[in-house]
Amino acid sequence: MHPVYHYFLSLMVLLSLVSVVVYIVKEGFGLTSVLFLFIVLFMLVTFILLRSYPLKAQDRAIRAEENLRHYVLSGKLLDSKLSMGQITALRFAGDAELPELSKRAAEQNLSPEDIKKAIKQWRGDTYRV
Repeated sequence: MHPVYHYFLSLMVLLSLVSVVVYIVKEGFGLTSVLFLFIVLFMLVTFILLRSYPLKAQDRAIRAEENLRHYVLSGKLLDSKLSMGQITALRFAGDAELPELSKRAAEQNLSPEDIKKAIKQWRGDTYRV
């Protein structure tokens, strides 16, 4: 959680959206209200993209890191059937159990929650933003 983004900016976008709706109800549709609405919609889209793009990039980094870790430990890449959620859950598994747990996750289509419950040697991720 980043306080400026999650609390301040989200509150400002929400208040702007409510203000525009109140303004449109009170004043009706005119040039000013349409411009205000477009500005708030641009703010809303920007607010959403500001969070989604870095998360996509972080998911790609996690996939690459876990693929490399699995390759170093087993000599094989991760199974292509594994979803991003499963791979994200597998990053918490210790090196000793990663190859077998990833194989089980792919074969049994384990949910990310089931993967996390199956981990015996927990490995923290302190670098996630």
